[in-house]
Amino acid sequence: MINVIRMAKKSDGPAVLPIVNQIFEEMELKTMAKIPQDILFKELAIAYQTENYRYSYRRTLVATDDDDQVVGVAVGYPESDEAHVDDALQALWPKIGLPADYRLFTDKEARPGEWYLDSLAVAPAAQHHGIATSLLQALPAHVLRTTGLHRISLNVDLTNPGAERLYTKNGYRSIGDQMIGDHQYHHMVLDI
Repeated sequence: MINVIRMAKKSDGPAVLPIVNQIFEEMELKTMAKIPQDILFKELAIAYQTENYRYSYRRTLVATDDDDQVVGVAVGYPESDEAHVDDALQALWPKIGLPADYRLFTDKEARPGEWYLDSLAVAPAAQHHGIATSLLQALPAHVLRTTGLHRISLNVDLTNPGAERLYTKNGYRSIGDQMIGDHQYHHMVLDI
């Protein structure tokens, strides 16, 4: 099913954002509920094209099938970037009637010295074919090559034991819990 894992391209945006949206729906963020989905996706698509946005093509690894269609994504960034990963949206908010300082994500998710895996998701039709595992296995080399950091972190919802098993099977361990939005998460790390 997987042809290659590669860095995303700007042209991948229409495939990447719906895959990431699966996570948004699971998180049930009140900040996202305030924006009609079609308008939100329009703004996220614009921000995806920038270099430093949280879900920018430059922060995204994609798994593609034999037809070069995106079937999975891994999105992340160094913790040192976390305070500014959503700045690309600040100029867009006033255009849709929100204040420039509006934040979709208000909770700190990463810890110092970590490369944070913000999102790992697979298209519904491609799930259960090892794509998430392949993306996880590609991350250590990617993180070392692009940042030199030696720790990857992620947060997994306590109500998602299947995802927690996947991460544990791939060497991640929990080092504590934290709240993100209205959900409790295990903060898991992989030292590389």
